Amino acid sequence: MITPRTFSRTVPAGVVLAASVTLAACTGSPGGSGKAASGVEAAPSASTTTTTASGPPALTPEAYRDALAAAGRPARTALAAIAKARTFKSLHQRIDRAQSSLESALKRLGGLRPPADVAPEHADYVAALRGLNGRLGALDEDVTSHALCSGTAVLAGLGRSGEFKDLRTSAGGLAKAGDYPVVQIRPPARHARRLGNGTTLLSAIRGGRGSLTVKNGGTQDGVVTLVRGGRKAVSFYVRKGSTAKVANIKDGTYRVYFTTGVDYDRATRAFTRDCGFSKFDDALKFQTVYSGYSVRWSDWTLTLDAVFGGNATTSKVDPDAFPA
Repeated sequence: MITPRTFSRTVPAGVVLAASVTLAACTGSPGGSGKAASGVEAAPSASTTTTTASGPPALTPEAYRDALAAAGRPARTALAAIAKARTFKSLHQRIDRAQSSLESALKRLGGLRPPADVAPEHADYVAALRGLNGRLGALDEDVTSHALCSGTAVLAGLGRSGEFKDLRTSAGGLAKAGDYPVVQIRPPARHARRLGNGTTLLSAIRGGRGSLTVKNGGTQDGVVTLVRGGRKAVSFYVRKGSTAKVANIKDGTYRVYFTTGVDYDRATRAFTRDCGFSKFDDALKFQTVYSGYSVRWSDWTLTLDAVFGGNATTSKVDPDAFPA
């Protein structure tokens, strides 16, 4: 309520004039003219309303700890599962699931209000998870281009990224502030493993006189695999700049496949980085011919890199259909 105030002024002698004006909000009666009771037009009133920003209440440390665990557990599981991919198709699928899990975690964590004493650490942690998710998308593109060829290579690349370092720093801040559960992954180290030149990886069909010599004049190591009738017969390792020979090849017609790359993982029988998959278009026929007192058999020589005057063409192969 505004207190009435009285104003007066001096007028010529014989004339007296006094008036009082009351300043107050006035509301017309329903259906009325909107005038004050005195008959004077009601003046519009002005008022100021103060609005206080509202949001979810700050969580207790216990509730915040539970929220972190619930959001991070699926993401941690999905990230670890990337290492178990055995085909390019499954690798793409596992990366996609990990990204979806991180996106769900971001939605849950971005909408809550942490305890005031860890608000800065929480903001850094959420930003780091968002950055990690973006890095996964870039690594998925590297899988498409075959720059990365295995789940362990993807996780090793993630571990070497600045986004992972940001996650480790921010997660460490939260853990130190209140032993809060965070997304923790232990990326494998990046390797550059090689086998000895001529190492035999598979010897399933042998027992003949034929031989195959392979010259690798390329810039990467390779693995050559012979397939007879849909069954893998022989597989061996050829280092770059080297020549390897496999003997005792049994008579028959063989398709020749080869893969090249960096860092050969013997457990998965594949290169983990910069991999390529090809086959020779023409099959090789190994044949032993006995004539009188003489024996003739087939000895073949192949080069994995293109050479001038070469007469063997090659074609790319779907990596998931490659006979590793």
